[in-house]
Amino acid sequence: MFKAILGFIATVLASSGCLAAELTATETRWLQGLWPVVVFAKEAGLALDIVVQPQPTPGVAPLALAFVGGRCKLVLSMRGNPEAQATLERIAPALLDPTLELMAAHELGHCKRYVDGDWHGLPSGFARGDPGPSGAAPRADDTQAAAERREEAYGDLVGLAWTQRQHRPQYAALHAWLLAERSMDLVPGSPHDTLAWVRLAGDGAALLQPSLFAGVAALWAAGLTLDD
Repeated sequence: MFKAILGFIATVLASSGCLAAELTATETRWLQGLWPVVVFAKEAGLALDIVVQPQPTPGVAPLALAFVGGRCKLVLSMRGNPEAQATLERIAPALLDPTLELMAAHELGHCKRYVDGDWHGLPSGFARGDPGPSGAAPRADDTQAAAERREEAYGDLVGLAWTQRQHRPQYAALHAWLLAERSMDLVPGSPHDTLAWVRLAGDGAALLQPSLFAGVAALWAAGLTLDD
C-alpha cells in the first residue's frame, strides 16, 4: 500500500514540487488514511489528482479541494501547519482511518459537483425563493454564503454516505464526530453551518443506495427546505 501511494504521487504530482521521497510523516499518515477514497475516485473515472504543498502553509486547512484545468486537485497543506498533526491527535485512534476517509470523501463530493457542472447550482425543480415549511420565509437564498453552505452540506453527506458503505459499524460514532465538528464555534448561516443536513443523516439509512451519490442527492435536496 505504501509503495503504491508513493508511486502514484511520483507519477502524477511532480508539478507540485514535492517528491514522494520527501513526504513528511504527517503527510504520509494522511495519505495512508484517505487512500481508499483516492482509489475509488480513480476507478470511478473522476479526474482527481493529489497535490502536496511543499511550502509552509500555516493557518490553511490541511486538506482541501481545488479545481484546475478541468481536474480536481486534492490539496494537502501540511508543511509548517501544526493543525495537520493536531487534527490527527484529536481523533480517537480506532476512528482515525475512517475519519480521514470521511474527510477525503467530503472533498470527493466537491469534485463530483465541479465535474458535473453543478457547482453552486440547485436540484432540478428547486427554485430559489421557494417557501419553507408552513409558508415560512423563502429558503435557499442566492447569497455567496448560502451557495457555499449548500456545497459544504453536499460534501458532508458524501462523507457520511462513504462511511455508511465502508464503515457501517462505526457510522454512529463518525456521525457524532461530524456533528460535533459542525457544532464547534458555529456561526449560524456560515458556509460550514451544515447541521440541518447532518442531522437528517442521523441513522444513515437514506444514504444506503447502490451509488455513492444517489442517496446523497435526495437527502441534500430535502435539507434545502430546512436551510435558513
